[in-house]
Amino acid sequence: MNRPPISRNGLALAVFAALCASGSICTAQETALPELGSSAGEMITPAQEAQYGGYTLHQLRQMNYVLDDPLLDSWLQTMGHRLGANSDNPKQPYTFFLLRDRQINAFATLGGYIGTNAGLVLTAKTEDEVAAVISHEISHVTQKHVIRSVERAKKDQIPIMLAALGVIVAAQSAGGPGKSSDNATAAAMLSAQALMIQRQIDYTRSNESEADRIGIQTLYRAGYNPDALADFFARMESVTRANAGGYNAPDYLRSHPVSATRISEARDRAHKMQENRAELNASRTSVPSNPLLPEFAQPAGTQKAGGSSDFIWAKERMRVLSAISPGAAIIEYRRGIDGFESKPSDAHQYGLALAYIANRQGNDAELLLAELGKKYPDHLWIAIARAQAAQAAKKPLQAESRFEQLVSKYPENRAVVLAYADFLLELDSADKAQRAQNLLRRIGSDGEDFVYQRLLARAYELSGNTLRAAEAYAEVAFLNGRVDDAISQLSTLLKNDDLDYYQRARVEARIAEFMPISLELKRQGIKPEQQGG
Repeated sequence: MNRPPISRNGLALAVFAALCASGSICTAQETALPELGSSAGEMITPAQEAQYGGYTLHQLRQMNYVLDDPLLDSWLQTMGHRLGANSDNPKQPYTFFLLRDRQINAFATLGGYIGTNAGLVLTAKTEDEVAAVISHEISHVTQKHVIRSVERAKKDQIPIMLAALGVIVAAQSAGGPGKSSDNATAAAMLSAQALMIQRQIDYTRSNESEADRIGIQTLYRAGYNPDALADFFARMESVTRANAGGYNAPDYLRSHPVSATRISEARDRAHKMQENRAELNASRTSVPSNPLLPEFAQPAGTQKAGGSSDFIWAKERMRVLSAISPGAAIIEYRRGIDGFESKPSDAHQYGLALAYIANRQGNDAELLLAELGKKYPDHLWIAIARAQAAQAAKKPLQAESRFEQLVSKYPENRAVVLAYADFLLELDSADKAQRAQNLLRRIGSDGEDFVYQRLLARAYELSGNTLRAAEAYAEVAFLNGRVDDAISQLSTLLKNDDLDYYQRARVEARIAEFMPISLELKRQGIKPEQQGG
C-alpha cells in the first residue's frame, strides 16, 4: 500500500511519541535509575499511561503506519500475552500492535503498548526471535524504564504527549521503498527534532543490559528458546552488513546498538539459564497447568516449548500486507523470495496467493490455494484465503458458501467473522448488511478493535440504522486519531430527537470520555486541524 506523504500537520504530530524512542535506545553515559517509589510512580497514573499509550497507537494509525489485520493480530496477541503472563509483572496490561514499515524496529511506550515493525518479523527466521525482541520490550515496561524516561523528559520541560511520537515517525519515515521527496524532506526535519529530544529520553546502557537479562528470563519462562535474542542480534547485524531484503536497518542499529559484546553477553545468559534448567523445572513441578486457561496464561514452564506453527504463514502474510502495493508484492514473489529459484515453499505459495487476492486476481489465487487446501485441509488461514479468492474472482455464491462453512465451524472466530462481514458488506445490500451486523454482534468488541468498528459502522449504514451508524463512525474517528472529529460527530448526533434514552446516555458518556483527551492534546499544542486524516 502506498503511504501518503507526511503533511505539515503530520510534522507537528511527529513529535508526539519520542519517549517511545524506538523501544531501546542507549546512550554513551550511565545514568543512575531513580529509586522505586520516587516521583516516577507519582507524576502519571496508570490510567493516564494507558490513555497516552492508546492515543499514540491511534495517531500512528491515522498516519497509516498501523497494520490492522485480524489473523496477524491474533498471532501477535497470542505470542505477546504468552510472554506477558511470564514476565516480571504478569498483571501489567499489554497491547501489542504491528506497523507496516519494513525497517527492522520495535518499541515500547506508556501503558504497556508495544509496537513491532513488519521488517522485524520478515528478518526473523523463527517465532522465537520475534518473541525475544518483544520480551526485551516487555522488560522495558516491567522495569519502569519507559516511565523513568518520561520523568527525565518532564524535568526538561518536554510535555508527555509531545514526547511520544517523533522518534518513531522519524525512524519510520527516514528510509524504505517507495518514499517520495516530500517524505524525505519531512524525515530530515523530523530527524533534527528527534535527535534533540532523543538526548533527553534515551534509555541508558544499564537499561538495555537489564532489559536483555530480564527479557531472556521471560523468554525462557514462556517456553521459547532463550538463545533467540542473541540469534536475532547476530542476524540483524549480518542483514545490516549485507543490506539484504530491502530492509532499512541503520535506524534500528542506532536505537538498538548491537556489538559482539552484547551478543556474547546475551548468549552467555541464555546458556547459564539452560544449565540451570533442571533446577528451574524442579521448582515448578508443584505448579500444575490449568486446563481452563489459554496456553499463554499457564504457569511458567508448563507451556508448549517453542513458537507456534503459524509463524511461517504469518511471515508471508506480513510480507504481502507491508508491500508498497499488491502488484509490488507479486513482483517480489516472482523474483524469488529468500533465494528460492524453482518451486516456492507452501508458505510462499500462500503469500503469492494473498498478493493475487489483494490485486483482485482471484482465479490465479485459487489455483495456488486449491493445492494448499488439499495439503492442509484444516488450516484456518488457507481456508479464509480460499473464500477471499472466490470473492476477488467475483464468484459471490462460491465465496458465501465457503464463508458459511467457516462460520459454522468457527462461529466466534474473530478473523472468520470479520472476513465474512467484509465480504457481505461488499455486496452493498441491506439484507447482507443485516447478516453482517448479526455476525459482528456475535463476537462483540472491547471498543478498541478498529477493523470491527469500521465494519460495524458500514453494516449499520447499509442496513438503514443511521443513528447507530453515526455512533459507530465516531468510534472509528477516535480510533483513527481524530478525537475532535469524533466529539463533533457525537455532538451532532445528540441533536437528533429520535435518540432513545439509552443511546443518548451512551453518546453523552463517550463525549465525556473524549473531552479530556481533546483538552490534553490542545494543552500539548496539537491543534484540532492536525488530527485530520
